[in-house]
This record gives sequence, structure tokens and C-alpha cells, in this order.
Amino acid sequence: MNRAPGSLPAAGHVTPTMRTMNARRAAAIWLGLAVIALAVLVASLALGSVPLAPSRVLAALMPWHAGPARADDLAGEIVRTLRLPRALAGFACGALLALAGALLQVLLRNPLAEPYVLGVSGGAATFALVAMIAGGAWWIVDASAFAGALVSILLVLGLARRELWRGEPQDTSPRLLLTGAVIAAGWGALITLLLNLAPDSRLRGMLFWLTGDLNGGALPWTALVALLLALLVIVPAAPRLNVLLRGDAAAQALGVAVMPLRLRVYLVASLAAAAAVTTAGTIGFVGLVVPHMLRLAFGNDQRMLLPAAALGGGVAVMGADLVARTVIAPAQLPVGVMTSLVGVPVFLWMLLKRRP
Repeated sequence: MNRAPGSLPAAGHVTPTMRTMNARRAAAIWLGLAVIALAVLVASLALGSVPLAPSRVLAALMPWHAGPARADDLAGEIVRTLRLPRALAGFACGALLALAGALLQVLLRNPLAEPYVLGVSGGAATFALVAMIAGGAWWIVDASAFAGALVSILLVLGLARRELWRGEPQDTSPRLLLTGAVIAAGWGALITLLLNLAPDSRLRGMLFWLTGDLNGGALPWTALVALLLALLVIVPAAPRLNVLLRGDAAAQALGVAVMPLRLRVYLVASLAAAAAVTTAGTIGFVGLVVPHMLRLAFGNDQRMLLPAAALGGGVAVMGADLVARTVIAPAQLPVGVMTSLVGVPVFLWMLLKRRP
């Protein structure tokens, strides 16, 4: 890889500082994150209210080598039916949220942008709740969440910028955060209204889902497919995103088609946020903390950062879910509580550190 723009120093400010990022260094970063993800996955399968030895976890994952008696034992059921789908759902949701956060931060050139803070997750949750209350099929719920995420992004960009598709950000730092906070508050009010109108039989499940709950992640394949699709669509555009960091005018002068690129980022960020919300509810601050920490550590080359953010986000949510399942076992905490406990102080630190 060649040179790429450096880190985003503060909300609404971008400098053309450069940091070398070659293919070998990027591969080493991805490999390190993948090893950490594998270690957290193994821990997620082994630890819980019923601890399992690594050998029993391995036997449960490979029942064809364990014989019929071991294949049907309790350890196999716990690992294959409960813990593995939950861990995969947590990884997929974290990867989707971190990827969406990284894309929104590039799009708005603001390190404080992320789906939860800007109300994107709230919009997806509101539309998904409407579909749930109406008794829609799963694909209607997913499509509604995607529509809600897209509407939220368009509202934020339309209200925080004079021109939605073209032009430089104007006063993005205060206006963007204020707009996102107001839109998130509006979605929160609508969610409260929907919960009051929801049938009592569904209310408890909706409340747990809204706080970020992976208990319903028995079928993580939709989120995994959405993650694969998002990466296939956006990673090839990473070099142009590096140029877009310099500003719309500079990108156009260098031959980048800004409007189609922005549309691609809008759609991929909406898809990622919607898939995460429909799988595990509203999990906050992953899209803020993970890309920011990776950017501080390794630079802001999007060719490296986008896959790294996906891996790091997956590790973050899997780890948070592991803590949520074990800290007061056999009871379980919503994973969204754990991510917020970390995300809120980090967000405040970033906000106080921002240059005026």
C-alpha cells in the first residue's frame, strides 16, 4: 500500500498528514486481530455458567471425531446450540457496527460520528419495532430496519449540512452532534410510544432486545451474510475513501466521483446498522470506540482500517457478551449495558479532548 491520510485529529478538522501503510504491515494487523478474535471465540465457547474444558469444546465442535455418545452429550448441546450461534452473532454485530462507524466517520470527517450517537441505530430500531408489532415476517423486519437506518442518515446529513450530496461540511462539529442527539432523542420518544402500544406478551422481549440482547441470536447467518456483503461492496472503494478524506473538492479534482461514492457509503452504513440492530438490538458506542482506537494505533488508511474495524468490532462485542454472561452467572446482563459502560466515558474523553 502507498501513503494515505493520517488520523482524524478532531471533530470537523482534517489535516493531510501521512503515515506509511504497506501491505505487509496491514496483513500483520489483520492477523493479530484475527488471532485475538479466535481466542475470544474459544473463551466464549468454554466459559459460562457451565465451564467446559477446551478438549470438550473441541469435541463438541467436531462431533464426527467424538463418537455418537459424545456427540449427543450436554457439552455438545451447550456449545453448538447455545454458545456458538451467540458468539457468531456477537462477532457479526460488532463487526457491522464498527464498520458502519468507520464509514460514517470518513463520510463526515468527524471522529465522533457513529450509528448509536447519530441516531442511526435508533431509527433502525424504531422501524423494526413497528414491523414487529404489525406481525411482519423476518424479512419485513429487516427491510424496515434498513429503511429506518437510511432515513436517520439522510436526516442527520440533510439537517447538519447545507447540501446533502455535495459541498464541504459547514460547522460540522457542533451541528452534527446536536442534530444526531436530537434525532436520537426523537427516535427514543417514538420507541417509548411503541412500547406502550405493544402487546404485553411481547413487551419484555422487546425491552431486552432494545438494550442489546444476544439471546435471540440463534440464527446469526443473516448478520454474517450482511457483513460479507458490506465488506465486498465497500473495501474496493477504500482508496477513494482515502482521497475523500481530503474534502469533496479535492476528491473531485483527483477524479473521484463523489456522489456515487457517498451513495455507496450511505447504503453500506445503513445495511450494516440495520443488520446489527435486527440481530441484537441497539448496542451502543462500538462504532465510536473501535475505529477511533484503531486509528490512533495504526493510522487512518481505509484500506487497512475497514477490515481491521470489522475484526476489532467483532472482538469487542464478543468480549462484552462474554463478560455479560459470566460476571453474575447464571444470570445474564444485556451486552448493550457492557458496551455502554465502556463507551460513555470514552465518548466523553473524546469530546473533552476535541479542539474547538
